[in-house]
Amino acid sequence: MSDIGEKLTTKQRKFADEYIKSGNATQAYKLAYSTKNMSPTSINSEATKTLRKPIIKTYIDSRLKELSNSKILSAQEVLEYLSRVVAGKETESVATARGVYDNVPVSAKDRISAAKELLKRYPTTDPMEKQKLKKLAADARISEARANVAERLGSEGDDKLDELMDKLIKESDKK
Repeated sequence: MSDIGEKLTTKQRKFADEYIKSGNATQAYKLAYSTKNMSPTSINSEATKTLRKPIIKTYIDSRLKELSNSKILSAQEVLEYLSRVVAGKETESVATARGVYDNVPVSAKDRISAAKELLKRYPTTDPMEKQKLKKLAADARISEARANVAERLGSEGDDKLDELMDKLIKESDKK
């Protein structure tokens, strides 16, 4: 806790902490101070006055900054996560009619979405990069299609699936 918090009274600190939790000054005032003999208008007025006190505003601002620094991902952390998703290094839990499966690689669709989000931040004009991205998207669509067909056919259809996918890939390579 900062030096500012030490300068507040117990009730002021309680008011500020409750305000941070709820965002409602009147409710925070009711929880921090005795309001039995006060009208709702008086409570609201006192809550507003208390919230305007410079020391309380400073304390609230510093606490909010501390909380945001510890709980909100930095832009770098978000970019690193998106990069791991695109690279296929992240997993997720998937619920199906047959049950919940943990540690399933992120779907091709989600990987494509993550790649698009990264490209919004780092656009490329290099033709080779664009071709690589098109290939990545095509590979992802093929993987997605393969997974969908495999799910429909079940485990006994793996050979049929491989044969069918090979034919599709050969046809697409001809074009």
